[in-house]
Parts: sequence; structure tokens; C-alpha cells
Amino acid sequence: MSEPDLAAILNHADAEIRALEDRLDDGAGLPVGATVDVAQAVAKRLIKGYLGAATDKPVPQESADLLTLWKLLVKGDPSWNTIRDNCRELVYYRNCLDAGRPDALPREPARMAVRTTRHLHLFIKSRCEQEGRL
Repeated sequence: MSEPDLAAILNHADAEIRALEDRLDDGAGLPVGATVDVAQAVAKRLIKGYLGAATDKPVPQESADLLTLWKLLVKGDPSWNTIRDNCRELVYYRNCLDAGRPDALPREPARMAVRTTRHLHLFIKSRCEQEGRL
């Protein structure tokens, strides 16, 4: 994956997150399950994009889960521990829903999933900017 692809991935993720943020700002409710799925998909694309453009680490298959992708980032570069809890939060939301325990989710989980994904996007984008990749 080339660096222009990384910029496109970041821009596409920004647009997806912005669309969710706009719906929240307009007072539209977001379905929790679908929002968590979109959030995880965006987060995975961001991490895979960075892995492909900025490292010599192999980019895992599409089926790789979010925490597996994060572990690849952090291996040999502990500075990626910064986003560990954000990745874990998105996985926790999906696990709660899959276990039939929406009561274990925080208040406004869809909003939290969107905000968490925005944080991941901003962290990865700023890192790319600092590294001169954008």
C-alpha cells in the first residue's frame, strides 16, 4: 500500500465518522449494533492502512480482529499502547451486544463508539503527519 492510499484511507474514514457525527448532532439516533460495527470496520481500515504504508509488517487478512491488528502495531513500538483502550472499548461494546447484555454498555454507547473512532482517526492521522507520511 502506498502513501497516497494511506491519505485516501484517512480521508474516507474521516468522511464516515463525520457522517455519524452529523447524525448525532442533528439529534438522530444511531442503532448501537450497526454503529459499533461501522466503528470497528473504520478502526480496522485505519490500522491496516498504517501497517501497509508505514511498516514492513505483513497486513493481516480481512478477518483479523481489531485487537490482533493493534497487537501488530504495538509489537516493536510500544508508543501504540496509547490506543489500546480505544480498541478494547470497541471490542467490549460488540461483546456486550453479542452476549445479549446491552445493560453492560455505557450510557449512549453509539455516541461513545463514534467518539472513540474519531480519537483513533485523529491519533493515526497526527502520527502520520508527524512522520511526514501525509
